[in-house]
Amino acid sequence: MVGVREHWATGIAAWAVVLGLVCGSALGREAKLAIYPQKASAEAGKYALLPPPASLTDGDAAALYDKAVKLLPGKAAAEQVQQYLEMPIDKLPADQAEQALKQYLESLRCAAQAVKCRQCNWSVGESEKAEVASLKAFRELVYGIRLWAKLEVSRGEYEGAILALQTGFGMARHMGQTPNTMGFLHGVAAAAAMIREVEQWVQMDGAPNLYAVLAALPRPLVDAEKCIEGQTGATSSQLPAESRANYDRLLVLGKRLDRDLAVLQSVEAIRSYAASHKGQLPQTLAEITEVSVPKDPISGEVFRYARTGVTAVLESPASPGGEKREELRYEIVVKN
Repeated sequence: MVGVREHWATGIAAWAVVLGLVCGSALGREAKLAIYPQKASAEAGKYALLPPPASLTDGDAAALYDKAVKLLPGKAAAEQVQQYLEMPIDKLPADQAEQALKQYLESLRCAAQAVKCRQCNWSVGESEKAEVASLKAFRELVYGIRLWAKLEVSRGEYEGAILALQTGFGMARHMGQTPNTMGFLHGVAAAAAMIREVEQWVQMDGAPNLYAVLAALPRPLVDAEKCIEGQTGATSSQLPAESRANYDRLLVLGKRLDRDLAVLQSVEAIRSYAASHKGQLPQTLAEITEVSVPKDPISGEVFRYARTGVTAVLESPASPGGEKREELRYEIVVKN
């Protein structure tokens, strides 16, 4: 899928392209969430955002991903799917979206099978031209998985939505196992795309609470240290200062992905509080005692939270030295 990147400048260019094309939420986000009260469980139960260990096989996922990409329906179908992804979920024409998604059926089957493989031995050494083609193909596959999840959520078919999310998050983990910049960035972008669909989930009336499911995801979800060690033969802490500076962006990006997961876990903690307090938002996060509210992986502190009337703002600032566009801000209201 990807070749070895020897120069950081090339990696930066790839970073901008991958995240810009696949999912801007990996840079930061400002959104309004209208949530419904729903109690959280201490255990994940029957749901999981990665394939359960008992479902894993000894196959190699790379060949299945390659097959999934080769079976993609093409540019016109990708543009159609993208249009549906841009629609509000309550405006999604489910029957038409399902027809569009049928064009992706064989690709999605291959991807769903691939994420259950314990091994994923990506090939390396491809040309830059081949890498760009690969980027576009995997972007289209992510589009298909996102629409699959969105369609299932829109219909209240949460078990189907979980299978779609498992496919997306599982593929993100596999992509991140490639020890180079492009693999890491593909993984972050795929996970960020799935996070957008979890945002839709938490706003559905009757949607199960995903607090424990989000908590069970491994951290880091996509490991920047593996990427750095694969390229340099050393961990980031072992690199000289001038070399480490080149890789700091990857470390921050990995933490920002974990931040996005933690803040959604916090939203689910708020949903649980509202379920126990007649649909009311907490005045502070400290009032939530049913479950533990995670800290911001970037700052190491609790997320910023403020309630004004029936609205609350939950936010995470940009990392030190970062830009304002990297901030994450949710404006939350409770619907009853």
